[in-house]
This record gives sequence, structure tokens and C-alpha cells, in this order.
Amino acid sequence: MSVRLYFGNLPRSLEREEFEAIFNEDADNLVSVKLISDRKTGKCRGFGFVTAKDDVTADMLVEKYNGFTLQDATLKVEKAMPRAEKEDSGDKASGQQRRAKKGGSRRGGNNVVVAESQTAATGPDPRWAQDLAKLKEMLAAQTTPS
Repeated sequence: MSVRLYFGNLPRSLEREEFEAIFNEDADNLVSVKLISDRKTGKCRGFGFVTAKDDVTADMLVEKYNGFTLQDATLKVEKAMPRAEKEDSGDKASGQQRRAKKGGSRRGGNNVVVAESQTAATGPDPRWAQDLAKLKEMLAAQTTPS
């Protein structure tokens, strides 16, 4: 079974060919080598992934390249975390929650205020409890035409 490795702290000036050349002697035991680059600039984003054919090769690569110095940068190599499965409704809601926490929306500079609902267990805020009681009395005293 193949094992994906994360290579971090790569120099920003690193090119794809240079990254692949590092693994020439281990090429027979590798499935793929991928340098992650910025879409706009095409420059290295500082990390990449190498997929080894088996666990033994992966462990050997971690031992060999973790702490390896490449263009004055010390590499960090470890087994990559598995990708999280995306849920259609979950991602949309979590994205909206993140934007609301930041105080913005997708359309512009409008601030979004997210109100948390109070449960019966928590009750009203004690600082406003007296005002709330007065408001309830005023509402009860009002008569509405039927």
C-alpha cells in the first residue's frame, strides 16, 4: 500500500524539476512526486508531497530527508495526514460560520452579527434581567384589538 509523505519548509525558489531530481536514486520505489505551487505566481508554496510504494520505503525517506538541508532550508518530512472527506452541506455551513466570526460576508464589507440562542437552562443575562421583566409587564399590559 502506498504511503504519502509531506515535505515542508521547502525554499520558495525551488522548481519542480529540482524537487524531482532529489529523488532520482529512489525513483524505483516512488509512485509520485508533487511540488505545490501558487496558482498566480507559479512559485513554490513551501511544501510538496512524495508518495512511496510501501511503508518501509516511506520510513526510509523520512529518516533520510527529515532535517536535510536544501538551499539553506532545513526540510521537515513526515507521513501526510489523510485528506478529510468533504460534505456538501457541512462545508457550506462551516464556511458561513467562519465568515460570520470574522465579521464579514462574501459580498462585501457588511458586518454580520451572529446571535446565539439562549436555552432555558442559561436564562437571561443577569445584567438585563430587570429590564426584561419590565418589558414583559408592559407587553402583558398592552391590549391588542381582535
